[in-house]
This record gives sequence, C-alpha cells and structure tokens, in this order.
Amino acid sequence: MPYFDAASAAPLHPVARQALLAALDEGWADPARLYREGRRARLLLDAAREAAAEAVGCRPDELVFTPSGTRAVHDGLAGALAGRRRTGRHLVVSAVEHSSVLASAAALEAAGGSFTEVPVGREGRVAPGAFAAALRPDTALAALQSANHEVGTEQPVAEVAEECRAAGVPLLVDAAQSLAWGPVPSGWSLLTASAHKWGGPAGVGLLAVRKGTRFAFQGPADERESGRAPGFPDLPAVVAAAASLRAVRQEAAEEGARLRALVERIRERVPALVPDVEVVGDPVRRLPHLVTFSCLYVDGETLLHALDRAGFSVSSGSSCTSSTLAPSHVLRAMGVLSEGNVRVSLPAGTAEEDVERFLDVLPGVVASVRRELGAPAAPEPVSRTTSELVIDSLGKRCPVPVIELARSIGDVPVGGVVTVLSDDEAARLDIPAWCDMREQEYVGERPAERGTAYVVRRRA
Repeated sequence: MPYFDAASAAPLHPVARQALLAALDEGWADPARLYREGRRARLLLDAAREAAAEAVGCRPDELVFTPSGTRAVHDGLAGALAGRRRTGRHLVVSAVEHSSVLASAAALEAAGGSFTEVPVGREGRVAPGAFAAALRPDTALAALQSANHEVGTEQPVAEVAEECRAAGVPLLVDAAQSLAWGPVPSGWSLLTASAHKWGGPAGVGLLAVRKGTRFAFQGPADERESGRAPGFPDLPAVVAAAASLRAVRQEAAEEGARLRALVERIRERVPALVPDVEVVGDPVRRLPHLVTFSCLYVDGETLLHALDRAGFSVSSGSSCTSSTLAPSHVLRAMGVLSEGNVRVSLPAGTAEEDVERFLDVLPGVVASVRRELGAPAAPEPVSRTTSELVIDSLGKRCPVPVIELARSIGDVPVGGVVTVLSDDEAARLDIPAWCDMREQEYVGERPAERGTAYVVRRRA
C-alpha cells in the first residue's frame, strides 16, 4: 500500500534501524558515568551530536537532543524569550507556522506578553520586508519555518534573518520539514527539528542555540544536555536519528531531484484529470517531495477514506478531517480553497508506478465522492428571475454550503445576488474560492442573526 504522508512521519530509514539495533546493545548505560559502559555510551552520544551538528551547520556544543520536535520548539521559544525579557515580551511569527509555534505564542499572550502574525500571500510565503515591518523595540524573538509542512512552500529564511539581525532580534527557525533536504541558510540564532520527519525514530528532537544568543531554559535545572533537555536521553534513538540524518543528506540531491519530478507530474496532471481542483503552494520554491491540492464540492474526510480504501495513505488540511471542524490555519492564512484538501508527501524510494496508479485512481474517487454529496455536474439553468436569493446552510458542514450555492446561482439573473447563511468556518475560505473558480463576484460577508451571511453576485 503506497504511503504518501512522509511530511507527518517518514518510514524508518534502513540506516536508522541498523543504528538503533546496534545502540541497544552498546548504548544502554548512563553516558554521564565514568565506568566502561558509561564511557562507551558517552562516545556514542558525542558522535551522534557531532553528526547532527554537521548536518545542521552548528557547533556540537550548540546542539542538544530533546524528547520531540515540539518540545524543542516550546523550549527554544520559551528559553529565548526568557533570555531577552529585559528587551520585552513581544514575539513575531508567520501566520503559517507549525501549531507548536502558534501554541507557544498563545501561551505567551496568556501570560501577559504579545505576538504579531506576519501574513503570507496565496502561495504561503511571507513577503520581503514583512518581518522587518512587524519588529518593534520590545520584540524579543522572531520565528519562521524553513518550509511549510502543509503546502511545501519554502520561506525566505536568509532575507528574514538579515532583517532580524539588523534589528538586533534573534530568529528561531523550525527546520522540521526541510532539514533532510539540506542545511538551513545561515543567519539564524536558534533552530529546531524532529527526527521522525527524516526517517529517524519518533521521540527525538533537535534544539540548536548559537553561541552568543541569550537563552534561559525554563524549568528545573538538570545536569544533562547543557541543562536544556532534562532527563536520561534515549541514547539508541538519538544515535539512530543522527545516523539517519547523515544518510538522508547524502542521498538528498539525487532523491530530491527524482521526487521533484514525480511531484511535478502530480501538480500538472491532477488539474487536467480532475475538474475544479486548486493546486496550492509555491510552484517553484517548495520542498521536492510535497504537493497539496483542494477539490471543489468534496468532503475531505470522505475523500481520504476513499483513497485509503483504494490503497493510498494521504493526509489533509480540510476542516472535515479535523476534530475542531475548523479549516487548516495554513490554508486560511493563504486564503485558498480548503474543502477536499489532499496533501501528498512522497517518502524516499517512492516508485513511479505508485504515483501513476494514484493518478489513475484519483479522478474516479473524487467523482464518486461528489456524486454522494449531490454536487452539481454543470451550471444549473435559470429557473426563476428573482434578483435576490437567501440560502440557509446553517448547521451544515463543508462542502454543503458551497454545493447549495452552486445549485442556486442559476436561480438569479446575471447581476442578481445570492446570500449564503453559514456557521461553518470553512465557508469563509471556500465561498470566495468558489467565486474565483466560477468567475462570480464575491461581494463580502456580514454578521447574521446566526452565523455569517456570505454575499455573491452572479457575473456569469
């Protein structure tokens, strides 16, 4: 069964498996002890740190291993903010950061601090100068991912790092998605990553803090990992993580080029094979293995289950696949279609025939889901001439409000107005996106007695 969700967790790399098994025999002792077994464990830990630091592009004594990438983000942000508390308690982040960064920002605000979200364009990339404009005299820290985990867009890390340097503000880079493909551009002050994203074992994160960066770990003091990651390290997992990172970086150029060609095939052929699809993310400045697209009139959860039954494991940022029933904050920040969202992220070694089979299966699966939901196959003819129509879609979830809009737009003449009442957060993205795809005019939204009224004027 083809696994196409490497952005969530990559399959364990063969080198990681070999290193893990070897370290279980050799690295079980406490590396802080001076007897033979402890010294052997310490040698393994030091070697792993040197290998990881080489891949990151920092000194070994600047890098520590944490219990997860999320823990690295939380500790990195908290420690850097605490280290610069005399400057202020303001944090600058992009609107498409990983949820771990945004959760830390929310915690800062709840504790009396503040944060600013820098907006992104429709391709998911921050604009030049946007971070500089958000920096203030009381800004203690800025955070920017190297590449987005949902749409693959690479961020202008070097440019933002220069803007932050000029303002005297340290920059934390979340490199979880990109580190397997190459080093992050220089200029950052802190960097985080997660081993299960590159084929290492879960439960290992990296936190690098450049010398000279003010940092005060928040938590009880501990003698291990320079006081920045308390507790006994999972040494076999750390060794496996470092070994696999070195291995994937050696393979990155060749495998990245191969996967980029397969992803480009998906980007080009899906819109040709499936009607009413929007491919999202930067088409050029992106990760080589990841592509995201959204399908109009499709329930994301139903689509993912259907693809799973067809033998493909993919993920989604659609609100229909979320327990919160809210669309992905990334898609929301980009202002793109969220319904029927599919993220395909190819692991190393993905076969060309698996991608071809996915492209063969996808059109029928999407068509089947659309039929189940009663999506219109073609524009409806004008059946009446009222100039205004109100559709009550309250209590209905994606993509039903958009389907009902599509069915009703033909009931008003050109120039007529259709108002959709909806309490589904996804409608704020999907109705304007439908208007763009159907060349209709999105007039805007206004509060309603319940939910929100979305106003559309028929232009075609």
